[in-house]
Amino acid sequence: MARQRLRQEDIVRAAIAFIDEFGVQSLSMRRLGMSLEVEAMALYNYVSGREELVSLAVDELIDDLFDDELMQEQPASWEAFLRFVANAMRDLALSHPRMFPLMITQPPEAPWLRPPLRSVRWVDYFLTTLQDYGFSDERTVDAYKAFTSFLLGHLVLEVSAMGIDIASEIDDDAGGGESEGLGDYPTLRRLQTMLADDHSDREFDDGLDDLIERIRATKDA
Repeated sequence: MARQRLRQEDIVRAAIAFIDEFGVQSLSMRRLGMSLEVEAMALYNYVSGREELVSLAVDELIDDLFDDELMQEQPASWEAFLRFVANAMRDLALSHPRMFPLMITQPPEAPWLRPPLRSVRWVDYFLTTLQDYGFSDERTVDAYKAFTSFLLGHLVLEVSAMGIDIASEIDDDAGGGESEGLGDYPTLRRLQTMLADDHSDREFDDGLDDLIERIRATKDA
């Protein structure tokens, strides 16, 4: 029986499965080729090498969020939208705990994008949806930064509690990210400067104040 022709999608999916089982440090073109029952050199017809393969694997999983059951629902409010995105991202992280460190450490498509939502497609969708709910430009950017900070911090703790050593699951060969043109992402293009502004001190203080108020409300309840 003739062997079915490989596709890049098959190779990327095989890489995700391999990393899920063995971790990124064990991934090599030779080992992946063995798992696919092909010579390693055959893989280079579809990807330039291991570095590109890992990047494609991360991109594939992030794009999969659009197919999550939660994301197929129409949220009734911006609050529901944030819950849908957060829970879809959490499900992804817990389903692929060895891939999650790569999602948060692979170089993003633009230096001012924050993990774990690291693709321009996802961030433009996120920002545009908030503006559809009436958020101003400033409030949209503030919400994006606060939301990603919460999501990243919580998921790092939760994945670590599963026994995953975040540091050991980082790809040592990761290179610089390739910037994708923003021509197809008008909201992201318009808010690019605001997204790139560094207000870390203010964001830290605001987040801490919110946490203290939440603890105070619980204590006095």
